Amino acid sequence: MASIDLDKVLDKAWADKSVAEVLAAPVDALKGVSERQGELLKEAFGIKTVADLADLKFARWAQALAALDAAK
Repeated sequence: MASIDLDKVLDKAWADKSVAEVLAAPVDALKGVSERQGELLKEAFGIKTVADLADLKFARWAQALAALDAAK
């Protein structure tokens, strides 16, 4: 089972929300992501929510490449 310290990854306003609510939230719910950066992600990749960001194929590809490199 996966786990994560939500206080480390979420803006304070989202820390008490359910995972489903966070996934439906705008990407600026993530700590360190500004509203402007969220707007840019929407313009560039059509990302509106945290779930959209998680499903971004380019991020998944980059993670897979990093995992391959770490496995050597």
